[in-house]
This record gives sequence, C-alpha cells and structure tokens, in this order.
Amino acid sequence: MVNAYEGLPGGVALSHLSVYDWPAADGVCGGTPHMHLTCSEAYVVTGGRGAVQTLTTSGYEVTPLAPGTVAWFTPGTIHRLVNEDDLRITVLMQNNGLPEAGDAVLTLPPEYLTDPETYAAATRIPVDAPEEEQERVARVRRDLALQGYRALRDADGPEPLAAFHRAAAALVRPRLVEWRERWERGARVAAAATGEQLDRLERGDLSHLADAVVRAEQPSAYGKFGMCGRLDVYKGN
Repeated sequence: MVNAYEGLPGGVALSHLSVYDWPAADGVCGGTPHMHLTCSEAYVVTGGRGAVQTLTTSGYEVTPLAPGTVAWFTPGTIHRLVNEDDLRITVLMQNNGLPEAGDAVLTLPPEYLTDPETYAAATRIPVDAPEEEQERVARVRRDLALQGYRALRDADGPEPLAAFHRAAAALVRPRLVEWRERWERGARVAAAATGEQLDRLERGDLSHLADAVVRAEQPSAYGKFGMCGRLDVYKGN
C-alpha cells in the first residue's frame, strides 16, 4: 500500500523570488546564470517586468516576462533572469525543490569547475555572516558566473557548451545518491499514490476519500540570497 503524498501537488515545490536589481558589467540588472541537470523549472510572473535569457544547444534566446506570463524550461537550459522593473516571480520546481537544494551549476569559468571543493569555495554564501557580507559574496559569484556565461554565449562552435555540460555532471556526481533519495520520497511517491488511487477507484474502493486533509503554511524563511534574487522559501521544499 502506498501512503498518500503529503507535499505540494505532484512533488513540486515553490518559492517567491524578487530578482536582483544589481547592475552587471554589461549594464543589465539581474541574477546569476546557471543550469539544472535533472529538474524542469517554471516561472509565474507576479509583478514587474523583465526577461529570461536562455542558452541551449539550439542557441541563445530571450523570453520577455510580464505579469501573467508562465515560462518554463527543461534540464540543460542555462538561464539568466533580467530585472527591468521590480521583477517578482513565483518559481515552481520539480522534485521537492531540488533546484534550490543542489541541482544547479553556475556558469563559472572552467578553472572553477575542476572539482567540488574549488566550485564550493567560489559559490558558497556564508549564511551565518552579516547580511552585508552575504550580499557581497552573492554579487561576486554572480559576476564570476557572468564571465563564464558570456564566454559560452559568444563561443564559436558547440564544444565550450559541451565541455560545461561535462564539467557540471562531474561536479554533481557525488550528490546523486542524495538526489535520488529526495526524488524517491517526493515525486515518485506522489506518482505512485495517484496510481494506487486509480486502482482503488476501478475496484470501487473509495476509502482514500475519507482521509482527505487540508494543509497550509507560511514561508519558513524570508529574503534568502538565492542564485537569481531574494527568496521566500517554504519548509516543505
């Protein structure tokens, strides 16, 4: 028997994002370009105006973002959020929030992608430090990732992007067991529970309807420094 899944529907997670308004060297305000390896992600724009720049093997694109826009992308999409006017987004993530729990590699220059320790030293935000220091580190890593991003975007030929894919996969390999466990207790359980409910209904068994519950929660943390902006996050993610 599969227990009813207690997380958000379908094993998704969400956070509320206020995109950074920090200007970069190219004059554009916004977040840190990065890529997810196993999770799709969706943006539901709730306020302001901006865009998401994306880079895949199919090329470079810019998708405008305005209130009411829902934009999503699959693993392997390098993305950079651009804040043109107080851009605010609700982010929907596969696999119980795995995108914010490790399934992301920033587009740092190649010398920072050689091993997990080197990468972590360049990307870790000291959560116990004063907010001013956290912001400084977040801006430094954003600007470092933009260096690698511009090199990938302006590259002549597919090999630099393919090399980034290989380096990203090598960086996350030590964490795949942890990621699989998150998937198994989240999205996999949610899908299996639906399958069992369908089986029960076919048999005329309605017992699961008597176990209905309602849940609600407020964010467990406000204003965390994320990759793309300040985040309000939920404990269940």
